Amino acid sequence: MSENEIPSENVEEPTVEQAEAAEATDIEELQNKLAEMEAKAQENWDQLVRARAEMDNLRRRHEREVENAHKYALERFSQELLPVIDSLEMGVDAALAEGADVDKLREGTELTLKMLLATIEKFGIQAVHPHGEPFDPEVHQAMSMLESPEHAPNTVMNVMQKGYLLNERLIRPAMVVVSKGPAEDTGQENNTKIDEQA
Repeated sequence: MSENEIPSENVEEPTVEQAEAAEATDIEELQNKLAEMEAKAQENWDQLVRARAEMDNLRRRHEREVENAHKYALERFSQELLPVIDSLEMGVDAALAEGADVDKLREGTELTLKMLLATIEKFGIQAVHPHGEPFDPEVHQAMSMLESPEHAPNTVMNVMQKGYLLNERLIRPAMVVVSKGPAEDTGQENNTKIDEQA
């Protein structure tokens, strides 16, 4: 017998019962691990379903809030305008009454206008009344230009219609008459017109 050989009497081969028991133990361990993994998978699935339901609820709630914000955005503004409407209706009733006093009607109309201007200012609407200011094409619309020795060129001489800004954003330009410098030479002016026509 060589040195590398192991005596056969020392090595015991497992019996059939031992092999079956070991195999049963391995199967039982695998079944336990499978049951654990299935439980973990079910737990993860439940969490996913709950998270999806929560996301759907959040999305629906957000859509409702956005819809309501659009629907009722003007509610506060409308409530502030109601007293102005009431005042105008009282003015119309007063004007239709016998012996209506024009001075009182004018006074009531001026107060109503002040009330309306105060209301729109609360909501960031500002009037643009640029009389005497330099012409600014960003917020003014020139309706005509007139020569004026009393005004510097490109100065607003007259406001035909006020403009308005909403939170510093132009919603209507002021319609204005702008001054221009006097024409120096009528012959030069005629030449310019001829050049333009050519």
